[in-house]
Amino acid sequence: MQSLIDHARAHGQRPEDFAPLADGQSPEVLFITCSDSRVVPALITGARPGELFELRTAGNIVPPYVSDRPTGEAATIEYAVEVLGVGDVVVCGHSHCGAVGALVRGDDLTAVPAVRDWLAHAAPEPQASDADDPTVAEAVQNHVLAQLLRLRSYPCVEQRLATGRLRLHGWYYEVHTGAVRTHSASTDTFEAL
Repeated sequence: MQSLIDHARAHGQRPEDFAPLADGQSPEVLFITCSDSRVVPALITGARPGELFELRTAGNIVPPYVSDRPTGEAATIEYAVEVLGVGDVVVCGHSHCGAVGALVRGDDLTAVPAVRDWLAHAAPEPQASDADDPTVAEAVQNHVLAQLLRLRSYPCVEQRLATGRLRLHGWYYEVHTGAVRTHSASTDTFEAL
């Protein structure tokens, strides 16, 4: 913790570098990814402050849209699309994902009921031909596609897609190599970015 505190103390030593951020934000991308500490969107993309609007959830899950029961996730998506006017949304899953791995293996999550109940939002359960694969690559990639499909059901996303003002992207990040793959609709595979 001390190294983080030391960095935070030194971070604001050049306020002139941050002054323009007071004028507002205009990110081009909403980046939806896992809460996993090994996944750092700005590091992966090289984004500077103000360039990415981020939504991080356990397992990069996009919960179902329910108009009479708003969630923080739905509010973040709606704000990014309607207020900030992002032109792209990336759903980025990652290798070695504990959430997806737990679903694929059918882990007993009774000791962590909030996690268990949150992961129920992942439906359909990610499919994998090799449940023993520690990277859970196939399952994570299938999960990313399911979350993109779920995202399409959000009214603001559906409307922007229909008018061509929004593009959706599915990414898979390998924490053990740093490589990023993107889903290609033409081949229905994840290919090098």
